[in-house]
Amino acid sequence: MKQTLRPFEEVRAALLASAEPLADIEAVPTAEALGRVLAADQVSGLDVPPLDNSHMDGYAVRTADLPAAGTRLRVAQRIPAGSVGHTLEAGTAARIFTGAPIPHGADAVVMQELCSPDGDGVIVNHLPKPGEWIRQAGEDIARGATVLGAGLRLNPQMLGLAASVGCATLPVFRRLKVALFSTGDELVMPGEPLPPGAIYNSNRYVLRGLLEALGCEVNDLGIVPDSLEATRQALRTAAAGNDLIVTSGGVSMGEEDHIKPAVTAEGRLDSWLIAMKPGKPVAFGRVNDPAGGKGAAFIGLPGNPVSSFVTFIMLVRPFVLRAQGAAECLPRTLPLEAGFDWPRPDKRREFLRARLGPDGRVLLYANQGPGVLTSTVWADGLVNNPPETAIRAGDRVSFIPYSELL
Repeated sequence: MKQTLRPFEEVRAALLASAEPLADIEAVPTAEALGRVLAADQVSGLDVPPLDNSHMDGYAVRTADLPAAGTRLRVAQRIPAGSVGHTLEAGTAARIFTGAPIPHGADAVVMQELCSPDGDGVIVNHLPKPGEWIRQAGEDIARGATVLGAGLRLNPQMLGLAASVGCATLPVFRRLKVALFSTGDELVMPGEPLPPGAIYNSNRYVLRGLLEALGCEVNDLGIVPDSLEATRQALRTAAAGNDLIVTSGGVSMGEEDHIKPAVTAEGRLDSWLIAMKPGKPVAFGRVNDPAGGKGAAFIGLPGNPVSSFVTFIMLVRPFVLRAQGAAECLPRTLPLEAGFDWPRPDKRREFLRARLGPDGRVLLYANQGPGVLTSTVWADGLVNNPPETAIRAGDRVSFIPYSELL
């Protein structure tokens, strides 16, 4: 019986709806929080900067003391960054450096390039306006402001922002624990002899790398033999102590495809034929923990290398982010001009390996086959092409850069 292909968006929505965000929160040093998902809003307990300070190396002055350019003022004090000066007396200037607090009484800074040192004084060759080259206290962050919101996946600049308001540690959700294995008697590991009919297991490296890049704690179970009992045993092992099980291969309808009956026997399974290319067959469900624990969510990906890669970044990645507590799970797309023709589109939604050319137009890898892993390295993103949509050079296409996916 012919099975109906489910729309890509419908499957992705179903996966996201089933993702159960982690409840466990841990405090980690801010310097070690890169890539983790923030579990609570962070509120600043201080103004940043804490005091009015100089934006330039120069001289702090009272604008009322400068009736004309060329006025000479006595330099009464020197204020480097990290020091606090005293009240600026009338008719004097303070030598000041970038980041140093503005002394009381001063209302402007004149950059040193517009001044001429003159013995114990300085000739000011510029008439500043009040507030010129002064950074106001709280200009960047006001005391009580939320600087980082819960659900953010922390990047380096966010860590810097947290540090700027004095956060030594950050509350983050614990790492998602993911068990990973591949099925297929034809698979061997690099470094081993390659018998006739065998292939090296590239999916193991791609999927493990993708999971680790998402901050997951990966339990790599390697290659599982093509037998129902071996697959069931691997699932039982994976379900104990992991939140998610990800597999590649064995999700089709062949006699040697044991994932579906194995997951059905060890838990429950939804199997989808998705209207996407590459990556039509995907299995989703849950595997019971034989020890009586919570068990683990299950996602089975196709075995073709590109299909496995694309289904992971387009379906598994948002599931993982949602389970980790991330507020934003879906990639942003860029409307760009096509530099190629695609006259024979598929009935399914296509994710075409592509990259930006020197002129800013999107170029397409020549061979879009599901086994051509070279295309994923050549590309720096995917074109998200709706079903039955032909493309001509000059048309606008939806481009998803790898920076949004990896």
